[in-house]
Order: sequence, then structure tokens, then C-alpha cells
Amino acid sequence: MTELHLMEKIVSLAKRRGFVFPGSEIYGGLAGTFDYGPLGVVLKENVERLWLQMFRDDRDDMHGVDAAILMNPKIWEASGHVSGFSDPLVECGKCKKRFRADHLDGSRKCPECGGELGEVRQFNMMFKTHAGANEDTSAVVYLRPETAGGIFMNFKNVVDALHPKLPFGIAQIGKAFRNEIAPRDFIFRLRELSQMEVEYFVAPSGWEQAFEEWRKMMHLFAEAVGLPQGMVHELEVPTEDRAHYSKRTIDFEFDYPFGRKELWGLAYRTDFDLLAHANASGTELSYLDEETKEKFIPHVIEPSLGVDRTVLAILSSAYREDDMNGEVRTYLALAPRVAPVKAMVSPLLKNKPELVAKAREVRAELKRVHPAIAWDDNGNIGKRYRRQDEIGTPFCITIDFDTLGDPSTSSGQERPDLKDTVTLRHRDTGTQERLTIPEVAERIRVAIE
Repeated sequence: MTELHLMEKIVSLAKRRGFVFPGSEIYGGLAGTFDYGPLGVVLKENVERLWLQMFRDDRDDMHGVDAAILMNPKIWEASGHVSGFSDPLVECGKCKKRFRADHLDGSRKCPECGGELGEVRQFNMMFKTHAGANEDTSAVVYLRPETAGGIFMNFKNVVDALHPKLPFGIAQIGKAFRNEIAPRDFIFRLRELSQMEVEYFVAPSGWEQAFEEWRKMMHLFAEAVGLPQGMVHELEVPTEDRAHYSKRTIDFEFDYPFGRKELWGLAYRTDFDLLAHANASGTELSYLDEETKEKFIPHVIEPSLGVDRTVLAILSSAYREDDMNGEVRTYLALAPRVAPVKAMVSPLLKNKPELVAKAREVRAELKRVHPAIAWDDNGNIGKRYRRQDEIGTPFCITIDFDTLGDPSTSSGQERPDLKDTVTLRHRDTGTQERLTIPEVAERIRVAIE
């Protein structure tokens, strides 16, 4: 399977099974926008919950905020976004289409029509709008290009409210907006995206230790969401390629079907942000160490993770095709912790009330372990399995006549030893085993921990 073909299959499955839909589709779409469907919403939420658990809730030194998307435009002037948040743009003199110059490998020919490309110019990627009734320069605001700005705006508020001791961090999940010149590669490069970011404040002398701790945490998170270790790579970004605020950056890259690309980033931002905002606003943003009585501007370590790129990495690495019983089977080998559906319960036959009633009872019992326990009685049992495989459901549980202790089995023999047992089928191998209902509940509980 070629990489391009694989990507096409992932995009097709994502739409067919309700993970990701094209944005504004019935009106011809809008480039760089996608909508998460019923299963995609849950997958995305599972990723975010796991991040919140690992990066915020399981730690004693982390706090959360949810900052506004619209902020005073002076924030983006102080941070350097108004003057420097740009990509190199070229325009074709013939067809007038625009492209990112750094995506053209130095070619002067238009990739669409072969016409001559114009000179490279810088294009600011921030979305501009107006706040209030006036539409003049005094009312200009921007949709935030990153979530970090809202965290820095609330540094003083968090310190005054909670009096945390250094080192401590502020975490946020939220939307960011970038007017990409050429959005592409499905949900990899979007104009509206979700970010999971931490700004971790440290004493200037403690940045290296904190940087290493967060580097390890990001690898642990990759493992937790099911990304294969061999597909995640670290790239030490050289000085000339780092953002203006960074003294050290590691890009965590992933082997997507369209090549190795940036997945997440870890940056040492020094004291650039707090110092810039202190100078621009005239507000004191230093930190007073109560023990040493030393006052200083904290330095910052920033682990930044894109939700959409994480979801795409999960879908890409989980996509599988194999031969099962002479048929090609497509399935998603999702880690149980992020799988939208943890298990499916099904009566062997839907026209047997006693089987349906028992299956409902079993599902209610398993939903005590986790609410994402599906019900499926549509079609034969093989088709039900295939549907669940394709959406990544780790387990399928079938209730049959043996579960009832009924002699109406294929052998016609009563099997009292099988009463109140069910068939548990494993997604990745298709193997089945006979277990009691408490044993099935424990299997699910262990898998999603």
C-alpha cells in the first residue's frame, strides 16, 4: 500500500464511520476546516482527558485556566505576533493562486499551471476582526494564534489567587486560529485547531531539569495514547530555525503517511514572554520567593501539543488491514484508553427476547465499568464484529443460549457450566474466549486504566 493510498483510506474511513467530516461540505467546503463526528468527538475528548490527567490533574504543581479567544490586540504586539507571525508567500502570475514558498523546494514554477511565481513576501497568519460596532483600526482584534498568550495574561492572577511555589505550571486546552496559506494533509494543517499547552514557570537556574522532565512526560503521553515508539522522533531544532523567543526547542516528529512531520513541540522560552508583557503593559510580573526574598521574572518551559495532529497520528498508526477467514478486514488498533467505544454487547439473535433481555442486563452491568459500552443487534454477528473492528472497539461480547443455560445450542446439549458466561472477542486477533460477566468487566477495567 502506497503512503498516498493509505492516507486516502484513512480519510475515507474517518468520514464513513463518523470520526471526521469535511467542514461545510454541502456548500462545497471551506479549505482548512473539518468537523469531528460522533466517534471523532469522543476520540478527541479521550485524548484531551488523558492529557489533563497526566499533565495537570496527577501533579501537585499544575493549575488550569480557560482564557478568552479574543484579547486586547496589544498582547499580540508585545509577543511579536503582529510583526513576526508570518509565512513566506508566493503568487502565480498566471493563475493567481498562492502558495507557501518553503513548500515548493525552491521551484519558480507554479505547481498548478506551470506559470511563473512572483517574489516571496511575508504573510501574517493571524485572523483579524473587529470588536464592537465600529469597524476602524481602533476596533481591530485578532483570533488568538496560540493559547499561550492567555496563560501569560493570567500568570499574575494565578500567583495572586493561589500563591504557588516555583516551579509551577498553568495548563490550558483551547482553540487557536491560523490563516494558513495552503492548509493540507487532512487535519494536519488547519486554520482552526485545538492546542493542549503548558507554561511551566521555573527559576532561571532550574530550566534544564524541568525541560528534561517534560521531555520524558511527552514520551509517556505518546505511549499512553498508543503511538508506536518507533514512529515518534526527536529533532533538536538548530538556532537559526527556532522561534524568536526560544533558547532551546525539541520538535517531536511523527511518521505520518505523507512523511515525517512535526507532531508536538517542547520549548525553553526563557523570560521573554513575561518580560515583554511587563514592559508593554507597565504591570509588575515578577515572582517573589518567600524563602529567599528574591524577586525575579520566572523562565518558562512550554510543552505544546496539537490535539488534531495527535488524533491524526493515532488514526494513522492504528489503521490495519489483514486477511480473516479469506476476507480483507479493516480495523483500527486503537489503545483502549482512547478508543471511542470500549466494548460492544450483542445478543446472538435479536428475535429471541430472552437473549435480548440478558444482553441488556450484561450491558447495564458493564456500563458501571465505563459508559462507552455499545449495543449492536443489526445483521449477523460477523457483520457486527466487522463494524466494531473498523471503529477500533477493543472487545465484543456476545450473549448466546449457553449464557442462559439453555440446551438450544448447536450441539443440543445442556451446558450448566457455561451458564452466565459470555463470549469475549478480541479485536486485534479475532480470538474468542469464554468468561463470566465479572471476568469480562475486569478485562475492560484493566485495559482502560
